[in-house]
Amino acid sequence: MLVRMDLARLVIVDSEDEKMSMVVLRETEGERAFPILIGNEEAYAIDRRTKGLEPPRPMTHDLIERILDSLDCDLEQVVISELRDSTFYAKLVVRSDGDLIEVDSRPSDALAVAAGSEAPIFVDDSVLNEVC
Repeated sequence: MLVRMDLARLVIVDSEDEKMSMVVLRETEGERAFPILIGNEEAYAIDRRTKGLEPPRPMTHDLIERILDSLDCDLEQVVISELRDSTFYAKLVVRSDGDLIEVDSRPSDALAVAAGSEAPIFVDDSVLNEVC
């Protein structure tokens, strides 16, 4: 079963000692929440895209969005599907010509592509049971 989540918080740590950031996902209709550690570049991309800020040239996640648009594909949803050996796995679920295509992705990249879009974020219930 998939559980709808919201991007509840983004924490960017950019100091000389530490350069790791995190996103916190929280159940849309519940109390469960958990963090995912991500790189700073992905954190900045998520931050920029959720705020609607346009860079002078397309960044990687903008490029992915433009490729999907050019191919007449729609991002249907992001799914955090698995937690294996302390690593989260995600999928971009894309609709093309009526077919759903699942594309393997790091969660940070999937969230950056989805940020600022209408695409919902889901987490498999088995992942939530493991982390919460």
